[in-house]
Amino acid sequence: MHALGTQLLVELKDCNHEILKDLNTVREAMVSAAKQAKATIVDVSFHEFSPFGISGMVVIAESHLSIHTWPEYGYAAVDIFTCGDVIKPEIAVQYLIAQFESKNPSIVEMKRGIISCTNEKLPHKVCNDRLQMVS
Repeated sequence: MHALGTQLLVELKDCNHEILKDLNTVREAMVSAAKQAKATIVDVSFHEFSPFGISGMVVIAESHLSIHTWPEYGYAAVDIFTCGDVIKPEIAVQYLIAQFESKNPSIVEMKRGIISCTNEKLPHKVCNDRLQMVS
C-alpha cells in the first residue's frame, strides 16, 4: 500500500517557556527544521498572539510545517506533512525537539492519500495528460 504523503503530528510537551514565546526564535527554528530536512521553502508566515502564543506555517514545495505554541503550558503542536520521498520529516522533528528543549515529545505518523491498494508507487505529482478529475 502506497500513499501520496506522510504526516507527522508532533506533541512537544515540557518545552522551554521562553523559547516558545519568542516569535523570532520559533520562526527560525521552523525554517531551520525545513532546511535540515532538505525541504524546498516556498513561503513563511507567522503570527504572535497577545499576551502570548505563536502560530506559523512554513510552506514547502513538498507540503508544509506548521506550529501553534502555548508558552504558558510549555507546549507546542507541530504538524509536518511531506509528499514524495525526497525529504525526511523525522529529521525536522528531532531538530525541533532539541530547539524547543522538549522533555516529553510524542509523534504520531499518518499516511495520507492512500488512493489504491496496488503495489505500484504513487507519484506525488502527475503530468497534465494523466490528470483526470474524480466525480
